[in-house]
Amino acid sequence: MAESLFDNLAERYDAWFDSPDGAPIFAAEARCVRALLEGAPRPWLEVGVGTGRFAEALGIEEGLDPSRAVLEIAARRGVRTRLGSAEELPYEARSFGGVVMVVTICFVDDAQAALGECARALADGGSLIVGLVPADSSWGERYARQGEKGHVFYSEATFYTCEQVVDMARQAGLGLDAAMSCIFTPPETPLDLDEPMREGVIQSAGFVAMRFTAQR
Repeated sequence: MAESLFDNLAERYDAWFDSPDGAPIFAAEARCVRALLEGAPRPWLEVGVGTGRFAEALGIEEGLDPSRAVLEIAARRGVRTRLGSAEELPYEARSFGGVVMVVTICFVDDAQAALGECARALADGGSLIVGLVPADSSWGERYARQGEKGHVFYSEATFYTCEQVVDMARQAGLGLDAAMSCIFTPPETPLDLDEPMREGVIQSAGFVAMRFTAQR
């Protein structure tokens, strides 16, 4: 993951969640993830915890990230933090009933390896929740264009379609169990704060959360 980028810009990254653009997007994404995570056995881990916004909102106890700067902020939010990479999780096998990656898979160096490690860390009966901005959505296309123009964060990202993630998860021994979609408002348009999330992988959604279970 791009640890140096987030080390240098941790405060700027965290401030986005409180901005007029960021706050409603964060709220919508958190609702999607919560709907799939609730009921998963404890403990829970967020891989790519960042500054702990999602972990705090969702009640996730443990967070891992390769950036020391963002982990310092996450710790202040009450998250138990650990330095490490998604491709080599420093945890025993079958340690967590719920593992979460929210907009993290686009920043890891090896998405296939990261999903394999999440599968290894997942306890029997547990769930992996992967939240992403699909590459073939209007939002994903917008972020990719911004990345090509040198955007400080998106230039480091590799966006995937939901189908690509499902395929990589299958190779890691994980099966798709359920999905929730949200953010149907096009980019550059004010978000409808009352817009409901919808079940399943919806092609027009700017954010999709998918729940996977181990196929053991």
